[in-house]
Amino acid sequence: MRGEAEAIYYDSVKHYFVYLAMNQTNTAIYVGVTNDLVRRVYEHKEKFVQGFTAKYQINKLVYFEVFENIDEAIKREKQIKGGSRGKKIALIEKENPLYKDLYGEIV
Repeated sequence: MRGEAEAIYYDSVKHYFVYLAMNQTNTAIYVGVTNDLVRRVYEHKEKFVQGFTAKYQINKLVYFEVFENIDEAIKREKQIKGGSRGKKIALIEKENPLYKDLYGEIV
C-alpha cells in the first residue's frame, strides 16, 4: 500500500484514492475519495476545506487505498463509510497501528 505511493504519482495510469484522515487526538475520522491524495491532504492540513474536516480539525492521513477505476474507489469509500467506527479503527490499525501521519510518505 504505502510503499508504492511515490511510484503511483509518476506512472501514466490515472489513480484514485480512498483515504481515512483523523484529527491529532484520533477522536474524529473522515473518509474521502480523491484523484490527488497529496493535494487533498494538503487542503485538509491548511483548512481550505470547510465543513466537517475544518470543524473537527481533520489533518492527519492515517490510511489509504489506491484504485485505477473511479467507480471501484467510490464503491469502497461507501463501504468504509457505511461501516462502524470499530471497523474503521481496525482498518487503520492493521496498517498503521501507531496512527502515524502518512502525509510525509506520499509527498
